[in-house]
Amino acid sequence: MADMLRRKLHGVMNVSADEYPVPQPVVGRGAVFVEHRLKTPQVSESAYIAPTAVLAGDVTVGPHSRVLFGAVITAEGGPVKVGRNCVVMEHAVIRGVPGQETRVGDDVLVGPHAHLTGCVIEGGSRVATGAMVFNGARIETGAEVEFNAVVYVNTVVPAGTAVPMGWFAGGQPAELVGPGDWDRIRAIMGPLDYSGTVFGVGASSLIPDIARRYARGLALHHRDHILPDQRHMLAQEDAH
Repeated sequence: MADMLRRKLHGVMNVSADEYPVPQPVVGRGAVFVEHRLKTPQVSESAYIAPTAVLAGDVTVGPHSRVLFGAVITAEGGPVKVGRNCVVMEHAVIRGVPGQETRVGDDVLVGPHAHLTGCVIEGGSRVATGAMVFNGARIETGAEVEFNAVVYVNTVVPAGTAVPMGWFAGGQPAELVGPGDWDRIRAIMGPLDYSGTVFGVGASSLIPDIARRYARGLALHHRDHILPDQRHMLAQEDAH
């Protein structure tokens, strides 16, 4: 028996490293990756996804980007692409929707509690704490959306522009309006068609009808699967 154990130990000690399979890299260890609408998140091996962050559905996160604690990136019928060297900070929400591109370009900072839906944030931009960017909007290269500012539906914020703290931006190109000028804000909002852009209904639709329509669209979450760490998928450039 002792001789048999010595032979087994000798065999193990003389196994070369080349004989062991290379373990599959695990990205987003401890984070919640959700298979939604038969799509799973894909994340670059060099990215960091914090525990308690949630990625759901057709979401791609590029190299060296960071998604911090409590952030949610969810593809609700449309894909979400986050580029290189981006930081999505605590409790930010990025939501992909049908019919509108949702993309965060390279070198973008998204502050805590920011909310981005169905919009494009071009490279080198900053969306500060608590800011909201709505469906169909585009933040061009180098533009900034300051704390608690609102970029309304179908609005273009031109390159290099800063939407001031708490201000409203609406139109193409965006007109910037201070928070107290409600008459001007309402006048800009009207032609931009919030109800049609966000919910696909007319402006006269009742909230109960909109809520029921939205609830039906979200019913596919019943079929979601939470993926174990070992099934977190690498982005295409890392998978080969």
